[in-house]
Amino acid sequence: MINLLNDLCLLNGVSGDEQGVREYIADKIEHVNCEIKTDNLGNLIVFKKGRKKPKNKLMICAHMDEVGFIVQGINSDGFISLSAVGGISDAVTFGRKIRFKSGVYGVIGGKPTHQLEGDEKEKQPKLSTLFADIGAANKEEAERLITLGDYAYFAGEFIIFGNNLIKCKALDDRVGCAIMLDLLMNEIEYDTHFVFTVQEEIGARGAGAAAYEIKPDFALVLEATTACDIAGVTGENQVCKLGSGTVVPFMDKGAIYDKELYNLAFKTAAENSLKCQTKTQIAGGNDSQIIHKTAGGIRTICLAVPCRYLHSPSCVIDKNDLLEMRIFAEKMMNKMAVL
Repeated sequence: MINLLNDLCLLNGVSGDEQGVREYIADKIEHVNCEIKTDNLGNLIVFKKGRKKPKNKLMICAHMDEVGFIVQGINSDGFISLSAVGGISDAVTFGRKIRFKSGVYGVIGGKPTHQLEGDEKEKQPKLSTLFADIGAANKEEAERLITLGDYAYFAGEFIIFGNNLIKCKALDDRVGCAIMLDLLMNEIEYDTHFVFTVQEEIGARGAGAAAYEIKPDFALVLEATTACDIAGVTGENQVCKLGSGTVVPFMDKGAIYDKELYNLAFKTAAENSLKCQTKTQIAGGNDSQIIHKTAGGIRTICLAVPCRYLHSPSCVIDKNDLLEMRIFAEKMMNKMAVL
């Protein structure tokens, strides 16, 4: 599954431009016995029969899109103005290498530190004051390479380092996609709808359309979530920790999770000797925020891999958390199918 994750993370798929990720996943399951379709928004919806027919209709989902950038201007000197697609902190943009959909590379730049004046020295530069430098001499040269509305992505390597830590861009949410893909490539216990969703990072738009079409009884969302177990952060402000297992939130900015499913998750973890934790802050959100209030209401739970430096070119997870969540997800699927 680590090889799948490597491949998925290095693909580019900013919200609204998930085609490359979708094609990779569809190609991987081409010879799997399942029904595959793409809806009008671009969600990849896969129905796979299991060994048994479930009592409840189950949907499991993960989003294909990642945060990134879109071109909103080209100035006379050939520099590119960018707008963020999804929640990107200005702090992770300056000096970053990016790659445009056309294949052109660039660097996000701005004033160097020795040219900052007054209170500029104390302020974090905003993306609106920065630009992408693609090496063009002027606007005409840049326009031969870039057009308005082009996407750009963080360019980053997939690296395993330290004590089984994995670093790359787009771990949010290619971790969920990798787990679902691995499940699809193996036998499952119960018939299940798998949905690889689009446009989660800009409002969970794809998940709503898919949930409305499928109308499941239960939904299981697989995600990556913010871990702040870093230097200088203690107690509840850490939110969750790498190496402490799958995160099961009870509430976030978009959803209050089904209490019975929340309790079932912790019971399932204990029964299978799996590490499990919850979030110690009400923060973030995911596809659940739309799914749970679609089609008359859908009982929803989320399992997430804790991830440091989320929405940056250097997201970091613990490999063991990922591998355990793969087991956890399948156990929860089986429980929810017959609840």
